[in-house]
Order: sequence, then C-alpha cells, then structure tokens
Amino acid sequence: MRCPFCSHPDTQVKDSRPAEDGASIRRRRHCPKCSARFTTFERVQLRELTVVKRNNRRVPFDRDKLARSVALACQKRTIDPDRVDQMVSGIVRRLESSGDSDVTSDAIGELVMDALKNLDPVAYVRYASVYKDFREVDDFRDFIKGEQLGPPGGDGSSQS
Repeated sequence: MRCPFCSHPDTQVKDSRPAEDGASIRRRRHCPKCSARFTTFERVQLRELTVVKRNNRRVPFDRDKLARSVALACQKRTIDPDRVDQMVSGIVRRLESSGDSDVTSDAIGELVMDALKNLDPVAYVRYASVYKDFREVDDFRDFIKGEQLGPPGGDGSSQS
C-alpha cells in the first residue's frame, strides 16, 4: 500500500481488526520513510459493478459516492454512523450479489430509498427530494402524503 503522505510504495501493517460487524478489516499502517500513520479498510468485492446512468452513460460504481450521498441525507440527524455504514454495505452486497455487473442508477436509488425509509423518515425525504428531483414545496407535500409519512392521524384532526 502506497503512503498517502509521501507516496512511498511500501508501508507496514501495525494492527488489523474486524470492522463493520466483520464485513471489512481495519488496518493501521505505518510508513517507514516519513513515519506517518494512517488507516485503511479492506472489503470483499464480489464483482466489478458498472452504473448505467439515465442518459445511458456508463461509469464504474463508487461505494464512497454512495456513502457520501447517504451521509448528506442523514446530516444533522441522530443516526449512529455505524448503522449508516452497515446500510451502505448491505446495499453494495445486494448489488454485487444480484448476478449482473451492470446496474442502473435508478436501481441504486430505489435500494437507498428502501433502506432510508426504514432508517430515518427525514433522511428518506431528503434523499427522495434529490433523487426524484423535487422542484416545489408541493412535490414534498405530495410525496409525504403518498408515503404516509406524516404525523399519526395524518389529516391534522384530533380524535377524542
């Protein structure tokens, strides 16, 4: 592994331990040239995935991009970061085990929507607003009403 600080080609592993409930390995590394220390994560990759965008452009799947988009939706929410990471890992595993190397951006978006719906309703609506390209306040209202995410009772009336 190349050192990210000085680009020395050979770093040493000082410590390894399981991370993400055993789905990856966390390694502490040391560079013998500049003495820097850094952490890497090793994950199983079942197959190389290609994302087919809505305009039919093809790009390599990027787990970090997926994690960033989910983290943005979850920003300022009281959600354990480990749960978010487990959710992202679960989505990646489902994509890799689907049997197809090509996956549409819509399929990824739907998997994220399903996972966020169960994780946090606010993060779910935030993600949906970008994924479904909301343009007006009514788009939010219609989506929330259609998803029945409103407060209990939903219609604002109180029951006595």
